[in-house]
Amino acid sequence: MDLFDPRKLAVDAFYLVFNGRLYGMLVAGIVGWTAARADSGLALVSLLPEQGALAAQPFLVQALAYLVVRDFLEWCVHNLLHRVPFLWQFRKVHHSIHEMDWIGHFRFHWIESVVYRSLTYVPLLWLGGGYEPLLLCWVFATIWGHFNHANVDLSLGPLGYVFNSPRMHLWHHDASDEGGLAKNFGLVFSLWDHLFGTAYWPRARAHRLSR
Repeated sequence: MDLFDPRKLAVDAFYLVFNGRLYGMLVAGIVGWTAARADSGLALVSLLPEQGALAAQPFLVQALAYLVVRDFLEWCVHNLLHRVPFLWQFRKVHHSIHEMDWIGHFRFHWIESVVYRSLTYVPLLWLGGGYEPLLLCWVFATIWGHFNHANVDLSLGPLGYVFNSPRMHLWHHDASDEGGLAKNFGLVFSLWDHLFGTAYWPRARAHRLSR
């Protein structure tokens, strides 16, 4: 791949700016406008418990709990995006990358973001922890996602049985039949893949990303 192909760079720049900045601002504006003008827009908030399971826990315990629960929920959603044909039509935008690099982490359809946020953050609110540890969880998971999409040949050794790594995630993007097409759905943790039989972690490096 020509890393300086103007067309490919323009596509990457679009997804970086839209998904990395504009999408979040747009959603925040819509949610804020709706909540300010319609009592029904606050109905979900009224259903949340005043004291959740995490409310009395220390900051780091809340952040760790959020990270583990969020990652498992995202592992489940990631499975659905690959296995449900309708959802795959959106997910395949992310798999259109032909060279792994950190900026590829931003290449995804905005509908995919709606699915992820709806099926992960709404349940997380029921844990009843603070918003600051949830923000820390989100920042850490985002940085780890960039790390896993970086073009570095790292497997983390034995820790790879717990945490996802660039080499393992590279096999998730591999388009060959080796290891099956449904493999390595973990985002931060690879533990879920090892527990549920979707892990593929050979010694060799994946070599074909296009589908």
